[in-house]
Amino acid sequence: MDFVERYGAEMYLEICRFWAGKAEFDEKTGRYSIKKVMGPDEFHEMYPGANEGGLTDNAYTNIMVSWMFSQVSGLLNNMSTQAKTSLFQKIGLKEEEITYWNDIRRKLRLVISEDGIIAQYDGYFELKELDWAYYRKKYGNIHRMDRLLKAEGKSADDYKVAKQADMLMTFYNLDKEQVDRILEEMGYKLPGDYLEKNLRYYLARTSHGSTLSRVVHAQLAKIIGDEKLSWDLYFDALTSDYNDIQGGTTAEGIHTGVMAGTIMIAITTFAGVDLRSDVLKIDPVLPERWKRMTFNLGFKGVHYHFEVSGNSVKINTDKNAVVIVGGKQIKMKKGEEINIIADE
Repeated sequence: MDFVERYGAEMYLEICRFWAGKAEFDEKTGRYSIKKVMGPDEFHEMYPGANEGGLTDNAYTNIMVSWMFSQVSGLLNNMSTQAKTSLFQKIGLKEEEITYWNDIRRKLRLVISEDGIIAQYDGYFELKELDWAYYRKKYGNIHRMDRLLKAEGKSADDYKVAKQADMLMTFYNLDKEQVDRILEEMGYKLPGDYLEKNLRYYLARTSHGSTLSRVVHAQLAKIIGDEKLSWDLYFDALTSDYNDIQGGTTAEGIHTGVMAGTIMIAITTFAGVDLRSDVLKIDPVLPERWKRMTFNLGFKGVHYHFEVSGNSVKINTDKNAVVIVGGKQIKMKKGEEINIIADE
């Protein structure tokens, strides 16, 4: 908390102020909009025929901004009264401003179709569909569809084509339960299978212009239970430099970002380690091709050693710790090895 109280909280609250300043209330919709932004998809910079850049109500941006505002109360509650009072005085923050942030987070606008597809941004559904079969036949490698379209005098801004995950990136940053809660608090009701619908919708319109794209989609495929799709995407990412799938770029330098991503997917998606709460959780489902996985991990000052197989998890630590294995909380003693058998 020392860093948070000295520096982190001030930075966080000023970032909240920035995004609150970007939000504009619309009396007609009763919601706030955020304009002139871009999401993680680098193919869309402006609306078709526009003279200036920027998009309105990018879903990834709005959901993450809502999440950001939702973390403020927890951040402040963990600070000492003295540090909180001092910070409020330093930056001139008042409770009324935080109340305003909470109003924004519950009323940010998303565009959602009748069947539960969350639009990448306002106006996305009005874009043209791309003839993917035509371009695959013509060019073979279509990872950089933006460049191919530009060479033909066209623009990716006009089409439903993405370089990489955009709205779907939300589920890579946050777990699905968090996103569900955010959407519910924003007043949106979606069908139970909305994530699968959105994954299949956007995956069919993604060219994977970055090797990192497959990492994100592999994790989401795992979440919806499509083991084959998850493995296929993961394996493509894992072998991307071996096979030089980006058309000669490996010779210019290996893709260390996707290397790190494939390690993270192995640990967080296949071994099932969740580091997003105060207690380490593990709920592994290894790919059929993998018999055993061992790795070390540091988390909140504790060093863990894991050995995961098809039906068991072995863990030991260098300090007393609490872990949650398959939903069960277990207290561990320093140097003790536990072995959890599936369905035990």
